[in-house]
Amino acid sequence: MPDIKLFAGNATPELAKRIAERLYTSLGDATVGRFSDGEIQVQINENVRGGDIFIVQSTCAPTNDNLMELIVMVDALRRASAGRITAVIPYFGYARQDRRVRSARVPITAKVVADFLSSVGVDRVLTCDLHAEQIQGFFDVPVDNVFGSPVLIDDILKKSDLVNPIVVSPDIGGVVRARAVAKLLNDTDMAIIDKRRPKANVSQVMHIIGDVTDRDCILVDDMIDTGGTLVKAAEALKERGARRVFAYATHAVFSGTAASNLANSALDEVVVTDTIPLSDEIKALNKVRVLTLSSMLAEAIRRISNEESISAMFDA
Repeated sequence: MPDIKLFAGNATPELAKRIAERLYTSLGDATVGRFSDGEIQVQINENVRGGDIFIVQSTCAPTNDNLMELIVMVDALRRASAGRITAVIPYFGYARQDRRVRSARVPITAKVVADFLSSVGVDRVLTCDLHAEQIQGFFDVPVDNVFGSPVLIDDILKKSDLVNPIVVSPDIGGVVRARAVAKLLNDTDMAIIDKRRPKANVSQVMHIIGDVTDRDCILVDDMIDTGGTLVKAAEALKERGARRVFAYATHAVFSGTAASNLANSALDEVVVTDTIPLSDEIKALNKVRVLTLSSMLAEAIRRISNEESISAMFDA
């Protein structure tokens, strides 16, 4: 197998550098900029003929720019006769638009993006914690969906001051994820927040299934967007007697009013990974901490290049 060649767009440059360091290589020489009218400009400045190419690029905000950068980079590398191209998309944007709810007249944008990537010449996709795992089936090429949970769990286990911890799912849809985390945390107890709106124009009521009194609560989710759900969950948990509330999530989307929501929340700490760069406003908050997925993604890249198993990385 040819040597790994790692390239990066402008979405996650720091993560790409960390991955390169862990692979004992350097980022490939490419110009990724803009023409004067704002169109994406890409030029590959080194020989990639026959190479095993990996492009690191989250499709986070600005989503359309980052997605277009990725697509144009793939095309440039394909036309330069790259041997195999793997799109490493730590955060896969548009993943929440994965179905037509009640046959509404809406697109399935996750499928559109998958078609874009397949048609432009991507041979394989490596991503992390897809919002909906069935999106893998939208692609005509192999997709490896790795998990950030081992990195998050390792951090939780290092918290020596946790008092009677309990894993909490912020909604019914996250129960499977929370159960998996609780199991890996030595079968820790689990609680569930059931959100219900009794009737129209009546405030949402949060029912907590499980006893959280005098316990350190660990909320787990795949992403934090505006933070509204987690903020309300933390308030409900504190009202029920929770000692402290920590939130763990892989993807730090942090859009809209996220900064003000978190700043004024009952959350004691928010722990995320570096699949999406943080804004200066979020960095200024003293309750947000970032873990890196670079080692895990580097290992996945190494395994793909060497035709080794990815699933073996997560075998218990």
